[in-house]
Amino acid sequence: MSIRLNRDTPASLNRSFAPKQSPWRRRLSLAGLLAGLAGLVALSGPRLADAPGRLLAADIRPAQAAAPRYHADCSARPTRLQADLAAIAAGFNGRVGIAVAKAGCDWMAGARLREYFPQQSVSKLWVSLAVLEAADRGALRLAQPVTIRPVDLTLFNQPLRAQVLEQGSVTLPVSSLMHSALSLSDNTANDRLLWTVAGPDHVRTVLTEKGITGIRFGAGERLMQSAVAGLRWNQSLSLGSNFEQARARLSKDQRQAALASYIADPMDGAQPAGMARALARLATGELLSPQATGVMMDILSRTHSGPRRLKGGLEPGWKIFHKTGTGQELAGTATGYNDVAIVQAPDGAYYSVAVMIGETRVQIPERMKMMHAVMAALAQFHDRAAATTVRP
Repeated sequence: MSIRLNRDTPASLNRSFAPKQSPWRRRLSLAGLLAGLAGLVALSGPRLADAPGRLLAADIRPAQAAAPRYHADCSARPTRLQADLAAIAAGFNGRVGIAVAKAGCDWMAGARLREYFPQQSVSKLWVSLAVLEAADRGALRLAQPVTIRPVDLTLFNQPLRAQVLEQGSVTLPVSSLMHSALSLSDNTANDRLLWTVAGPDHVRTVLTEKGITGIRFGAGERLMQSAVAGLRWNQSLSLGSNFEQARARLSKDQRQAALASYIADPMDGAQPAGMARALARLATGELLSPQATGVMMDILSRTHSGPRRLKGGLEPGWKIFHKTGTGQELAGTATGYNDVAIVQAPDGAYYSVAVMIGETRVQIPERMKMMHAVMAALAQFHDRAAATTVRP
């Protein structure tokens, strides 16, 4: 049984990621070795090799890892899918961008494909991408310990916060921080990873070197969220309810002006087309090594946030690997309400999906209903394509 990250005890993954030394295994027969590895995989989550930058391929759950050599059937064109997605976007009361792509194919369907939308916590994907890219190069070990102190605390969702304040500091491996950042959307874990991997400029460099376009990366959780609210960051805002109190002291006009500026030109903006294209390339192993791709996919398969967003519209037999984002609200207007995903059809085909709500006044159930409609349209497209495909 896999060890899962517990929101109340985020250090529990330390054990599952610790390197295990087993000299006696070298004397086992091939059959014994395979049995031993199978047992270890069944009893623990992904672990890291003790060699810098190398991930144990045996520790990636095969059902969750993307195939490094993926060949897609691209014969079906998305004409009907495009019409369905355009109708969904047009019928939604708010500004929404939608993109769907099939991994390995050159087509893209959706609405507002090349407009920029706030990413919010979706941008945590790019921090972990930079971390895994550094691990692939041997520049960073995923077992490397990182200490979080009160001076590192950020804003909003940060499950690690209570433990840091209670103990004075918490030391976790990079791998555990990745799980907290992606699966639990922990802002402090993500910011600590960001600076461990050399900061925002380095993440932007990785995006450029990987040929990922249509995606911006902001200045980190603290600076970005305070700017969105119309505040200038200082570390005291991370304590208690200081941030909320400081924000409440601003006039309504100040807050509206700051939020409107952010929505119009988000520092962490992403085009739905760029997002879907990057996720499709991740699924097919183009962005990272097979082992690192497997680690990322495994974590995204266990995302805790947004269980009723895209995941709530998943058809039976489909799998999802996703990351959510949720921005600040003001006077009933929600911003940056997102879910982006790699989904796998029962026959193994991968699709990437991005649904990004820039702003809306509709309630959460209506936002989820729209996301479910996107998933239903994709499933119908896939089923129609499968029904008309002639297989040898």
